[in-house]
Amino acid sequence: MTLPGETSTEATTAKPAGPVVLQVLPALAAGGVERGAIEIAAAIAEAGGTALVASEGGPLERHLVRAGAQHIELPLASKNPRVMWRNVGRLVEVIERFGVDIVHARSRAPAWSARAAARRCGCHFVTTFHGTYNFRGPIKRAYNAIMTKGERVIAISEFIARHIRDNYKVDPARIEVIHRGVDLDIFNPTQVSAPRMVHLATEWRLPDGQPLIMLPARFSRWKGQTLLLDALTRLSDLEFSCVLIGADQGRVAYRRELEDKIDRLNLRNRAFILDHCNDMSAAYMLADVVVSASTEPEAFGRVISESQAMGRPVVASDHGGAREQVLPDVTAFLFEPGNPDALAAALRRALVLTAEEREHVRRQAEIHIRANFSKDRMCARTLALYNDLLGVGAGISERTAPA
Repeated sequence: MTLPGETSTEATTAKPAGPVVLQVLPALAAGGVERGAIEIAAAIAEAGGTALVASEGGPLERHLVRAGAQHIELPLASKNPRVMWRNVGRLVEVIERFGVDIVHARSRAPAWSARAAARRCGCHFVTTFHGTYNFRGPIKRAYNAIMTKGERVIAISEFIARHIRDNYKVDPARIEVIHRGVDLDIFNPTQVSAPRMVHLATEWRLPDGQPLIMLPARFSRWKGQTLLLDALTRLSDLEFSCVLIGADQGRVAYRRELEDKIDRLNLRNRAFILDHCNDMSAAYMLADVVVSASTEPEAFGRVISESQAMGRPVVASDHGGAREQVLPDVTAFLFEPGNPDALAAALRRALVLTAEEREHVRRQAEIHIRANFSKDRMCARTLALYNDLLGVGAGISERTAPA
């Protein structure tokens, strides 16, 4: 019988030589969960294991296949109880067919099905807790709790680890913090050519010679776009341009609100709204300061690490995962969340840096991110966790999972 998503009609009968890891998530659209799954799948394949990902599919599927993994299409985005129950059987079939050793769940709805399937088949079950999730009321809290049921629970930041300990009954020994990682082959200043920067600056029609403030985030109110616009009015004595980069993801009304606010605050010639950028490494190189102004705590906030990897000073809300990624007053200036005056003061500190100070920020930021927040480090620690579960001699090659 051919599984959904398979292109071959031949049955898979022989157990692969290396461990088999099945990651489950709702879909392969753009996002941190999806990017993390693809990066770990690539690391598994490179280390000699077999990487499987089950989801409803999406535009990132081609990147998964390119990474050496196999995608299995299943209706895992559904929260319908009947579909979730049927997914248990579907995942059991996948586990048995491919000889899966570890099931790694990255989202709540598929995690319920994945845990039941893993228990039925006697294989290991791991979860990654990617966010705080909404837990108003006991029913929602119980639904979220599936993400704490792994033999190991990966928290993507110390902030998330504290959230798990404070809100769910979990043995702290099962929680392991593995920060999300930056791909230093992509986010590397030496790899960004001048023509790429010129092309982007021309496409954006940026004013010449003005310092650039950049806030890259999807257009969602809690990401702080309106807060930044309010802060900019406190900087009228300084020269600058500001770009808000992101996709509205259907939030057309909010984008119009931002446009109206720019007009109302008389920022039309200073603040610009841009669509999603496909060359963020070049975009960071154009920026003089990168902002993360989230009014609610970020579970991690990879923009903060990416921009530091590119040597850019950061201004960020002083809460959540942001605190863990920066060296305060060295690579970043933190401000009181939600306070436009505090944000304006932090922006002013970043904008008036001398050339010598800016070079110091660049050096320290690049060293800090390379040492602590690289994709390779994230992958190595995840593979080491898999190896620990599987036992000595049964794990994935240690060449990509150093101690």
